[in-house]
Amino acid sequence: MLVRPAWLLFAVGVSAVLFSDAGFGQDAAPLAQPELLATLPEICPTPDGLAMDADGNVIIACPNYGDPTHPAVLMKLDKENRVRLFWVAPPHPATGVACPMGIAFGPGGDLFICDNQGWAKPNDKGRILRLKIKDGFVVGVDLVAYGMSHPNGIRVHKGHLYVTQSLMPKVGGDGPLVSAVYRFKIDDKGIKVNNTLDDANVLTTFKTLNMDCQYGVDGLAFDSKGNLFVGNFGDATLHKVTFDAKGNVTGNTIFAGDKCMKSIDGICTDPDDNIYVADFSNNAICVVSPEGKVRVLAKSPDCDGSKGGLDQPGEPLIRGREVIVSCFDMVTGPDKLNSGHDKPYTMSVIKLDK
Repeated sequence: MLVRPAWLLFAVGVSAVLFSDAGFGQDAAPLAQPELLATLPEICPTPDGLAMDADGNVIIACPNYGDPTHPAVLMKLDKENRVRLFWVAPPHPATGVACPMGIAFGPGGDLFICDNQGWAKPNDKGRILRLKIKDGFVVGVDLVAYGMSHPNGIRVHKGHLYVTQSLMPKVGGDGPLVSAVYRFKIDDKGIKVNNTLDDANVLTTFKTLNMDCQYGVDGLAFDSKGNLFVGNFGDATLHKVTFDAKGNVTGNTIFAGDKCMKSIDGICTDPDDNIYVADFSNNAICVVSPEGKVRVLAKSPDCDGSKGGLDQPGEPLIRGREVIVSCFDMVTGPDKLNSGHDKPYTMSVIKLDK
């Protein structure tokens, strides 16, 4: 994070960036070859967040920024990789759209959603929604929190929701962008967020120092020891947040970063505490070891994804010995390999060594 404690209310400390070395970096095994997992229908032009239910089905969040003529939806990818519609997201009454991005299942089977209203058009209408699920179907929707400027990634851990807020326009002034992780109780309802450091639910904050990509924290995941890892998109650094027995933050430091990564979007962990990173800007999936060393697992050139290439990967998810990846394929710019939004709309898979 490379910030001084005086800059931010909750910043705790900074450690050195850990760079990849021989054996787990540029000189490691040859890159894996991503394959086509599924071609999505017309209603899913921009797949993003992923979550797996207790039966092994993968839910795909499709905010549909690529074609807003379609309503935002959640799709279900079953264990045979068949895709069907799971849920049509209700539009926000003030904006007329829904924008589901990060999603995560709770221990009771309900699904929590970041409705990132501010991604397409800056506003403070973002919501955290809880889908009440019974027998595999959505039977109700609760509003957990509202008024958020940019809710993006979400994880459920020990009775709480952890949510990244990638942009906080009210904080920081003309300096580097400030972003934050918010924490809510899993049964919270109707929490009003003001998008300032005075919000009671702000857990810890970050600064993005890369002035060429002012976009803050995005993906997040817990390891088996209860440490929280958070990706700073613009700085392409992975941060480790530690806690005491009461859940108070005891550390917020850079855990890993490497010149081979351009960005950190969605992340996930495997049973061995390896962290899989969607390098959105670089069409790559990277792996960070439990020691903080980085290697590129797979990388694709600019492509349309039709042959399984990583077409702007947004989120990885571990399914057995596979890494399933959503291909967002939407954002362009001088730091992005992606050159434009195009068909087909795809999901990729990387098969891991057994």
